[in-house]
Amino acid sequence: MTRTGKILGIVIATMFFTTLPSCTKVGSKSWCKKMEAKSAADWTPREAKDYAKHCVFD
Repeated sequence: MTRTGKILGIVIATMFFTTLPSCTKVGSKSWCKKMEAKSAADWTPREAKDYAKHCVFD
């Protein structure tokens, strides 16, 4: 494997493993806490709807 191939593999692996913790089930307690920590201005319309449905009215 070339040096470039190794570096590319490391970059891809790093990107993959850093995105894993952000994969939480919508509506779970950890997801609600994550949304509360995020600025409401940065929420998508879908996130706002899901937050209201699962975290406020549930």
